[in-house]
Amino acid sequence: MSTSARIAVVAKAGADYEIETRDIADPGPHEVLIKLVATGVCHTDLSVQAGNLPTNYPVVLGHEGAGIILKVGSHVRDLAEGDKVVLSYGSCGHCRPCEEGDPAYCADFEALNFMNERQGDDAPVFDDGPNAAFFQQSSFATHSIAHERNVVKIDADVDISLLGPLGCGIQTGAGAVMRTARPPAGSSLLVSGVGSVGMAAVMGAKVAGCSTIIAVDTNADRLELAREFGATDTVQAGKDVDVAEEVRKIVAGGVDFSIECSGNDKAARAALQALAKRGTLVVVGAPPSGTEYAFDANEQILSGRKIVGCVEGDAKVKQFIPELVHLYERGLFPFDRLIERYPFDKINEAVKDLHDGKVFKPVLEFG
Repeated sequence: MSTSARIAVVAKAGADYEIETRDIADPGPHEVLIKLVATGVCHTDLSVQAGNLPTNYPVVLGHEGAGIILKVGSHVRDLAEGDKVVLSYGSCGHCRPCEEGDPAYCADFEALNFMNERQGDDAPVFDDGPNAAFFQQSSFATHSIAHERNVVKIDADVDISLLGPLGCGIQTGAGAVMRTARPPAGSSLLVSGVGSVGMAAVMGAKVAGCSTIIAVDTNADRLELAREFGATDTVQAGKDVDVAEEVRKIVAGGVDFSIECSGNDKAARAALQALAKRGTLVVVGAPPSGTEYAFDANEQILSGRKIVGCVEGDAKVKQFIPELVHLYERGLFPFDRLIERYPFDKINEAVKDLHDGKVFKPVLEFG
């Protein structure tokens, strides 16, 4: 018996979402069928919708899903019908990065996450319908097919509707600190750009025991909230503000770590210049296509600074997402304060509010 799904479709770059109803396929041997409870909206969804990141239209986007498993494929062993789950990014499991424990750098990352290549099954998710294997989930829908590798079982007694953003944006910010930078307790750390990813980085820095956490943003209200999440100091960036100079008024020699979440080239240079010698810049924010970050090679040589890229917070999702849930249960990672809920039918409103900076993390709920 087929399962009917309501889906939000982007027909072409720049188009709004349109709600359709389609029958969804049964899961393949290593897949599961999920009834979604809620899904986060991420800036990556906005970028793909606008045509600034690749995909194959028409497409069902969404990659921060959370819900309940309805069916499991014949070869799935660690998941079962009725399990509460969070969905994250796709990975192949057999390339060198995957086999070495770094699935965020999977050799097939673009195909599996942006180009809707359904892993292990050539059949479409919806017959004669839009592409719907975005991040191996396409969670802007009431029902989703996902691969067992990117499905994380949640045993904790928590509100599953809150947890979708842990699958991408929130884990990216927290993981950039806790998994990529790994600052020793007592370190100094700067977070450049405190949207939802940057706020998660601030929370991660507090969990890691950083003694000085500096939040940098152009928005004074966001900086005030960052203090509530753990920032010890703030710098309001602007046209006439030398961020590195302001940082050195707080930490004389510069900070040990910078986490750049804004995707802005000027902000990235400032985050680098704010580092102490031998400091590390972790670049998280994705700039518009074609943007070049110009760094002085001699300055890099003489300072011993390191620049490190970071995808998905370097997270091994089946371990890291439950860890974040546990921290949330203990009151140490209050990411739920960033969430604004919207009914699924208001998806275009949620996207606009995120684009306009009115909300940190919209979450679409399926009634």
